[in-house]
Amino acid sequence: MQPADGVVPTEPRGPVDASVVPRFAGIATFARLPRLDEVERANIAIVGVPFDSGVSYRPGARFGPAHVREASRLLRPYNPAQDVFPFRAQQVTDAGDIAANPFDIAAAVAEIEEGARLLGEQVDRLVVIGGDHTIALPLLRATHAKHGPVAVLHFDAHLDTWDTYFGAPITHGTPFRRASEEGLIDLTASMHVGIRGPLYSKSDLEDDSRLGFAIVTSEFVEEHGVEAAMHRIRARIGDAPLYISIDIDVLDPAHAPGTGTPEAGGLTSRELLRMLRGLADRRIVGADVVEVAPAYDHAQLTAVAASHVVYELLSAMAPIDPST
Repeated sequence: MQPADGVVPTEPRGPVDASVVPRFAGIATFARLPRLDEVERANIAIVGVPFDSGVSYRPGARFGPAHVREASRLLRPYNPAQDVFPFRAQQVTDAGDIAANPFDIAAAVAEIEEGARLLGEQVDRLVVIGGDHTIALPLLRATHAKHGPVAVLHFDAHLDTWDTYFGAPITHGTPFRRASEEGLIDLTASMHVGIRGPLYSKSDLEDDSRLGFAIVTSEFVEEHGVEAAMHRIRARIGDAPLYISIDIDVLDPAHAPGTGTPEAGGLTSRELLRMLRGLADRRIVGADVVEVAPAYDHAQLTAVAASHVVYELLSAMAPIDPST
């Protein structure tokens, strides 16, 4: 758990009491938390970005924020794995969605950046639910305006540092190339985790390294284990301000079928959650969880995984609660 970077309210308002209102009733804010307009001040805002016009294969992630919120109804106030009450130690709220133009990527990116900047003036940190991975670029622009260059820890099956698709420079496969070129990221402290599957060329890896990323592949985790992977991750990111970007397709399709570009051989949900818990002592300044596409989900498998990923991020971002 992290040192607090804002004033924590004396009595943070938590989720709706499940013993009073059944989990399947009421408005589905994330984890049934209060809305941003219902609290005096918030430390962290959960915000959705229902945009998926940057996808290259299966669309549908625009419906991801609502789907993840619905699955988050079952989350509970105490996280024993991190020994923290994430909603008691800080005021967490649901800020609704940032609306973005579904027909114009450039306009949408500008709207997302502006929305994130405005929210960033009201709260200390944002945790964003996508939407496709295009949204990481405007979110990193807004984060850079507040914190300067950040270490990016990117969990994904894919590099997302390609140059263009059909001549388009900003898509869900290009955000981290553009972020590197714009000076938004710390080139000495950024890393991909969970990369796997075929590439277009061996030069993809060479370009990626030049853009400032090291890699822990899915195969490395399989062969050496989570602890070895975490040793590499922690050594790479050091003490830099950390932005965590999680494409849900970092998980194997057995754990997250509801996504746009699935790849076999991914992490298990258990491995991913364990890695996030290992980052609780780092200075996490923001995060996103993207590419949940409910049309391809089964029994909410992907949404349940994504909601727990967000919960572990919130737990890792919590200041130490002296009452625990």
